[in-house]
Amino acid sequence: MPMPRQFLNAAPDFFHLHHRYYFLLFFLTILSRTPLLAADTEVLVLFSWLRSSFSSSSSSPPSAFSTWNPQDSDRLPIPFPSNLSSLKFLEKLTISGANLTGTIPVDIGDCVSLKTIDVSFNSLVGNIPGSIGKLKNLEELTLSGNIPAEIGLLAALETLRAGGNQDIDGEIPDEIGNCQNLQVLGLADTKISGSLPSSLGRLKNLQVLSLYTTMLSGEIPAEIGNCSELVDVYLYENSLSGALPRELGMLQKLQKLLLWQNSFVGSIPEEIGNCKSLVVLDFSLNFLSGSIPESFGNLTNLQELMLSSNNISGSIPAVLSNATSLIQFQIDSNQISGSIPPELGSLAQLQVFFAWDNKLEGSIPATFSGCKSLQALDLSRNSLTGSLPPSIFQLRNLTKLLLIFNDISGFIPPEIGNCKSLIRLRLVGNKINGQIPREIGFLTNLSFLDLSENHLSGVVPDEIGNCGELQMLNLAGNSLTGNIPSSLSSLSKLEAFSWQQFLLRANPSTLGRCSRLQLLDLSWNQLFGSIPVQIFEIEALEIALNLSWNALTGEIPPQIVALNKLSVLDLSHNKLGGDLMSLSGLVNLVSLNVSYNNFTGYLPDNKLFRQLSATELAGTRGYVLGDMTHVS
Repeated sequence: MPMPRQFLNAAPDFFHLHHRYYFLLFFLTILSRTPLLAADTEVLVLFSWLRSSFSSSSSSPPSAFSTWNPQDSDRLPIPFPSNLSSLKFLEKLTISGANLTGTIPVDIGDCVSLKTIDVSFNSLVGNIPGSIGKLKNLEELTLSGNIPAEIGLLAALETLRAGGNQDIDGEIPDEIGNCQNLQVLGLADTKISGSLPSSLGRLKNLQVLSLYTTMLSGEIPAEIGNCSELVDVYLYENSLSGALPRELGMLQKLQKLLLWQNSFVGSIPEEIGNCKSLVVLDFSLNFLSGSIPESFGNLTNLQELMLSSNNISGSIPAVLSNATSLIQFQIDSNQISGSIPPELGSLAQLQVFFAWDNKLEGSIPATFSGCKSLQALDLSRNSLTGSLPPSIFQLRNLTKLLLIFNDISGFIPPEIGNCKSLIRLRLVGNKINGQIPREIGFLTNLSFLDLSENHLSGVVPDEIGNCGELQMLNLAGNSLTGNIPSSLSSLSKLEAFSWQQFLLRANPSTLGRCSRLQLLDLSWNQLFGSIPVQIFEIEALEIALNLSWNALTGEIPPQIVALNKLSVLDLSHNKLGGDLMSLSGLVNLVSLNVSYNNFTGYLPDNKLFRQLSATELAGTRGYVLGDMTHVS
């Protein structure tokens, strides 16, 4: 029975069925030399399959699918098309993400004109049939299942993709090396296991090797150096091990080499410096040792050099300054020692330099001012000495400067006010002295300021109140004096404030206007008088309030009940008196310390107080009276 002309005309081009978020695309291309009768026969086969698919779901295919509802909430299972042996002229078969069920039939090998197969993201089961090796014209294959050895018979195959399909498992067959025209091998995010076959070295046309996030193990075969057309190698997030083959240095067209999060050991081969086209190199999260190769200075196209979290030692090669395209340089969490080469200051494109958690010594080079594009500099947890170079604050793009736990001394230069782009400034755990410069008030974008555990002295400048974006302020562990500046009341975005170990005497009543404050630590000061009720106006205070080790007196104000979100309260080591009944309304408290005060009376009868330890009540004498403890 002849088909309607509108359907017959459409069928040789494509069917496009949109089923909610899934689609069924059956793309049929008939060669121009194909007889019309043959084309009609193949269209009838396809239509028969579609009709049977709808019949199994009590539906029928409307004319040209004009009434197909793409918002239909039901997702119909569709069997794999049968009678494929009749489709001698089919060139492209794409049924992707359509809930296709069953197995791939053996007679798919009879579709001798096929150039493209894409049946990915379906519910297919079973193995890929070996008959697929009969498809001598096949150029692109995207599918599910084990990869059969017959894959090696596909001499014309250019693309093999199965990325993201968790049904792909087993090993990569050695026969893959017979696919001499293969340009793309993509099996990423699958359950492919075993080792990389050495036969990959026979793929002279391979450009993309994408096997990341799989279950691969073993070593990278030295034969990979024969893949002279390789541009991108993605082997990260596997269990690959052994040493990196020096033959990688033969890949002159290689642009991306991503091997992070494996178990590679040994030194980085000097030969990799011969890969002059390299743009991205990422060896992070391995067990590599040795030093950074001097040959990396030859990589003038390199933009990202990522060596974090290894066991690399030695010093930073000064010749890296020749890698003038470098944008990201990350060597944190290694054993790198020596000083930072001043030559790195010539890297005008550098945006990120992370070298924290190493063994670096010496001063921070003043030449860093030449890194005009620098946005983030983290040299924390090293043994750096000397003072802060004023020139570093000439960097107008610098947003993050982290120098935590070093031995930096000297004062904070007033030039800091020039670095208006700063968002995070953390100098905690150094030996910085002198006063906090009032120029810090020019940092209007600053949101995180941590100057704690230094040797700072003097008063906190009122200008700090101009840092309107400030969310976290930590000045604890210094020798600062004076009162809390009244200008802090304008810091409406402040969420955490630590002011420990000041010679602070006046009460911090101005902080009541910091409505977003979630953590307030005023411990180890010389606060006296009663607890300022303005603190209890900070409704956002929910993380912690620490007023311990002061000289506060009087009773706990009843207004404290307003802090009903508070988790941690420490009032220990003061001279507070009265009872503790006002604390019974703090229903979210998980930690309370009221030790070493002058409290009297009964403890509130709730779960928190019944679980208080002796340490948290130390410094008082208590006895049980009924179900409650009496403090006297």
